[in-house]
Amino acid sequence: MKRKIIQFAAFILILALALPGDACAAPGGKQEMVRVGLFFGSTAMVGSNLQNNTGYGAGYRFGYYDGDLDFVEAARTGEKTTEVTVLKAQNVWYYYDRSTGAYVYETSDNGGTAIGCYHIRLPGAYDDFDGASAAAEEAGGFVAWIDGEYQVRYGAYVSKEKAQEALDGLGEGSIVGTSSYAVTVIATGTSTVLYQHDGGAERPLGILPDVTGAETVRTWCKGYKYGGGFRYERIDGGDLTVVNVLDLESYIKGVIPYEMNNAWPLEALKTQAVCARSYAKVNIGESKHRAYHIDVCATACCQAYHGVGTNRKSYQANGVTDRAVEETTGMYALYNGQPIPAYYSSSHGGASESIYNVWGSALSKTPYLCGVIDPYESGADSINANSSWTVKYTAAELTSRLQSKGFGTGTSVDHLELEYSDLGNVIRVVVHWKNGNKNTIKASGGTNGIRNVFNLKSIHFTVNGASPSDGGDPGGLTINGSEALSSLDGVYVISGSGAVSALDGTPYTISGSGTVAEASVGGGGESGEMGGTVSVSGSSYTITGGGWGHQLGMSQYGAYAMAQKGFTYDEIVEFYYPGVSVGQISQ
Repeated sequence: MKRKIIQFAAFILILALALPGDACAAPGGKQEMVRVGLFFGSTAMVGSNLQNNTGYGAGYRFGYYDGDLDFVEAARTGEKTTEVTVLKAQNVWYYYDRSTGAYVYETSDNGGTAIGCYHIRLPGAYDDFDGASAAAEEAGGFVAWIDGEYQVRYGAYVSKEKAQEALDGLGEGSIVGTSSYAVTVIATGTSTVLYQHDGGAERPLGILPDVTGAETVRTWCKGYKYGGGFRYERIDGGDLTVVNVLDLESYIKGVIPYEMNNAWPLEALKTQAVCARSYAKVNIGESKHRAYHIDVCATACCQAYHGVGTNRKSYQANGVTDRAVEETTGMYALYNGQPIPAYYSSSHGGASESIYNVWGSALSKTPYLCGVIDPYESGADSINANSSWTVKYTAAELTSRLQSKGFGTGTSVDHLELEYSDLGNVIRVVVHWKNGNKNTIKASGGTNGIRNVFNLKSIHFTVNGASPSDGGDPGGLTINGSEALSSLDGVYVISGSGAVSALDGTPYTISGSGTVAEASVGGGGESGEMGGTVSVSGSSYTITGGGWGHQLGMSQYGAYAMAQKGFTYDEIVEFYYPGVSVGQISQ
């Protein structure tokens, strides 16, 4: 028997240690845990490598994460196994691409080494990993954990015919395949199968690096080092969804240096920590990505996250970023005692904006995302490459761009009508065409929104220098001539005779041209009143603006500037989210 399957003999050295399959808490298991999607959907993978970071643990434990995200161990390697690759349990071919320094895994024959999905199962089943491991060692095979049952299998054949040929020479066993949920673990760069796992839809493979009891664990995955463990799931039988599972505070440590420069002032980094923690907390179990069984993704779609980082000291966590997390542990941006989705972006150009105008969401549900005039952000202009920018179009170029987005077929631009919120952001552009038609493009239009359609970095801009102050209708209520009111509560008015009284009823404003309109507060509110309307035409359109991002919540460069002026992190948070306080969640 052994001479037929000698290629699996290395398993004897690899699966040398064992533990019973008891549930054990993952690192920080009593803390809030978070599932971070590293690769999923269109980025899901056929094969994914892991490598222990030397000095931070060795070997791997295999099993699954239960409903509380506690790790349940089913098998393990010896500590000499420092590199493993997880494959979808399908016929997979791989080769090493020297140009990229990485292995390439594909489900079609690419001329590389084949890892087949047909195996020979030895008779019987085993109660625990110890028994299965001993039998696998004797047979030169590998342990398979199939729906809670331990089996011993050997061979990895690309067809039933190949498996039958092997079985005919062995005389015992049966040919088995795998389900659409199964995954296979191999020793990286070899055809040696270490372990196979099929827990159905409810118990996908989990991996906890380290079998040595290392205090701090770090594991390389696709060029970055991560703490915590990993989960590999084949959703609907597809490629591998790769998830980093770790405690919330460790996750925040992996966000801060990728969302904010790790050399920035401590109070700015603390502000980022509070916002990132609040955003993550709100999304645990309620993520927009929940179809992929994750809480947040690792990109700017949620929050940029790269774990412990690479070996570039200028672009990863350091003592200051870790301190920012540790000194704000358990602190959230709270509204009515509950964490808020503390959205933020790089910079606003002078003012954030109401969530109603940006995404079309009801301001009544998130009144703290009403938008504020920002007098501080300009203090960071010297280091902010996007503090000002210009985009230029000739009339013909603008027509071409708009037509590429599906607007204005068979005609050309006549003029633009821009509507501003009372915070000075463009929230609606009406394109008037020479044939008399028009298209309305809103800030809240998503892929057909203002930023994408006009290729702009923010919605804080003017066209050809025209602004509402040149004669537009101001619309809303302001104080000190600039700062918009976010609420009418506590507002008083003074009559011509000098009598002072609380504001009652519906207020109206009148512009210099005599236009009367219902006043708005909080960046335009849900009724859509605008701060002014500007009409622009000509043979060219020069768009001048500032800021970069969606315009909601905190400005990161604004936080930098406020920290430089001596503001504390809670003061910064409370400025950008009116009505919010910083504190711990009441139990």
